[in-house]
Amino acid sequence: MRKIFMLAIIVGILCFCGESWAQPLKVGAIVNLTGPISSWGVYHAKGLQDYIRYVNEVKGGVVGRKIDLTVVDHAYKIQEGLKFVKKFCEEKKDMIITWDTGLGIQAKPIIQEYRIPTLNMSSGKEVVNPPNDYIYLSIATYDLDCYAIMEYIRTIHKGKEAPKVGVLTLNTAYGKTVQTPSRDAAIKNNVNLVGIEEFPPQTVDLSTELLRLKEKNAEYIFTQILGANMISAFKGANRLNYNPSFIGTWTATDADFFPMAKGLMGNRLKMQFFGCLPQDNTPGAKLIGDLISRYKSVGKYDVSHWVGVLMGMTVERAMHRASGLFGKIEPETINKALETFQNEDFGGIVPYLTFNKDNHSGPFVARITQVNEDGTFTPLTNFFTPGKKEIKVLK
Repeated sequence: MRKIFMLAIIVGILCFCGESWAQPLKVGAIVNLTGPISSWGVYHAKGLQDYIRYVNEVKGGVVGRKIDLTVVDHAYKIQEGLKFVKKFCEEKKDMIITWDTGLGIQAKPIIQEYRIPTLNMSSGKEVVNPPNDYIYLSIATYDLDCYAIMEYIRTIHKGKEAPKVGVLTLNTAYGKTVQTPSRDAAIKNNVNLVGIEEFPPQTVDLSTELLRLKEKNAEYIFTQILGANMISAFKGANRLNYNPSFIGTWTATDADFFPMAKGLMGNRLKMQFFGCLPQDNTPGAKLIGDLISRYKSVGKYDVSHWVGVLMGMTVERAMHRASGLFGKIEPETINKALETFQNEDFGGIVPYLTFNKDNHSGPFVARITQVNEDGTFTPLTNFFTPGKKEIKVLK
């Protein structure tokens, strides 16, 4: 009888401790570490690794279970990325993180076959178009940038005539994703969209594209390009003696951009960026400062690093929620947990995050910032929801 009693106690303890005695939680991340624009990917990986390390070392893991993070390099090659997606699925990772829009789109059938919740680091709307099962964006789609920037231009523009805006994009899935919503946003905001110019990623001289926009009298250029392309745009504009206001999506800069832009950019670049900034003084901003001081993977605040931290926070929150709601952490419960996110507060890292069965993309809240040559950002507006008449110009 005593043995039965002791056995019951042991079983009870095991049930109570549950997942804290279980194996580590497994996360696989497929990131561009060596391919084109890998400066973004390297910093994404650093932010993700910093936050997961923080969870494991400072917070004791998720309900006592450490997170085993595997980061691999697909060098911005979709087929290579798909191999890793399949490998991670077969290894039964609890969550997967993919990097770019193209990989995010093409990985969907594999992810949905294996039913493993996956975060994508891009803002490509097509990634979460139906069927969107198991696929999530912690960041809003690029539709947000289009509507926010067109509304901002309309707000600051002086003169009776509609502002003339040109769009400059890469001819990739990433670049094309803004073209249709830009047209729609221009119409809704009484903006004269005078032309859309796209170019291949290997283009180093954008004089031809900019000349076409100059000939159409574009006063503002909305860009869906990356840091190196932006440098080419500045140089091309200088050659043409053309001085429009450049306003980019949140991916307009990277760690390599600022050294190249010094003495070239001036104050002619603005950017939509809804993430926290050091001067916000929010818990999230302080957390990123702590991670930078603690782990020293980056020298100072960087938008790319911020992306990785946000991904790590989303992973942690989903796993905690799965444990709390369903008593176990596994792909199916994590996926269900993600769809319960309702105005999730990440301490100001990002505006409140909500997911449900139909919506798997980040918050539709924007902020326009001035990009400074020293790598800092100055808010030019409040946080606002495009179309809601909430925008307030600060300076």
